[in-house]
Amino acid sequence: MKRQLQLLGSRADAQSAALGLPGYRLARGLRAPILRWVVCWIMATSALTVPLASHAAAPAPLTVFAAASTRDALQELALRWQQQTGLGPRLVFAGTASLARQIEQGAPAQLFISADQEWTDYLLQRRLLVQSSVEPLLGNRLVLIAPRDAKFDIVELKQGVDLKALLGTGRLALADVRSVPAGRYAKAALQAIGAWEGLQDRFAMSENVRVALAFVARGEAPLGIVYESDARAEPRVRVMARFDEKLHPAIVYPLAVVTSGPHPQTDQFKRFLQSDEAAEVFRRYGFKAPVIRSGAP
Repeated sequence: MKRQLQLLGSRADAQSAALGLPGYRLARGLRAPILRWVVCWIMATSALTVPLASHAAAPAPLTVFAAASTRDALQELALRWQQQTGLGPRLVFAGTASLARQIEQGAPAQLFISADQEWTDYLLQRRLLVQSSVEPLLGNRLVLIAPRDAKFDIVELKQGVDLKALLGTGRLALADVRSVPAGRYAKAALQAIGAWEGLQDRFAMSENVRVALAFVARGEAPLGIVYESDARAEPRVRVMARFDEKLHPAIVYPLAVVTSGPHPQTDQFKRFLQSDEAAEVFRRYGFKAPVIRSGAP
């Protein structure tokens, strides 16, 4: 720095002399104050860059991959968390199968909320979740829905029910039975009441349960099978019937820590989701405490 300032002063002296300026001697006398001013200016502008650098180094938000059916409740809880801590999590919602495959492919996430145990086990087998962190967070119920203005009577979901007649020329909206938990539960329930085979050509399957809900809400499907929490979140549909919980495997949402990388908020936010405050919010959105039972079909 000192050497550069000396060169600047020498260059200015040389230029003044070459031009034959009468103020040459005076300029040399002013050189020291001017150089001091330059030093102060450089120090001041350098100091201004410190807050900018600190801001750029702020940590990335905690990323939570969560089943689509948890969207409304988690968005409220994330807002509460941000109000309490000043740091809001990044929420990514999709079908459980899609999220699990993204984690498998290296997508950055710290917490995973699955809509079933099967996809949680899938990631555990690949050592992509912390085994000791897996805990049941929520439970849910499976319901049959119709558009709000549908003329159907309440349906009794038991052996012999003719859902095909209720559909008319329409289709039954549900999540993909091959990979999406809500679809798998729906298939098991329909098989249990003997309705599965007769509906093979009448399904409108979707990539997640919220898309199935939207089909019915928009009137594009006369009936749909979704979670009770989904039906409660959509005012354009009404519940026609609730499936007996013994007709399908218990609906459990495991919560787990992803092994892809630590985050300073991971454990804190996980505990917050398991708190009494969070439980009250989940209940209001139609979820319930998880039911773990052995010997489920």
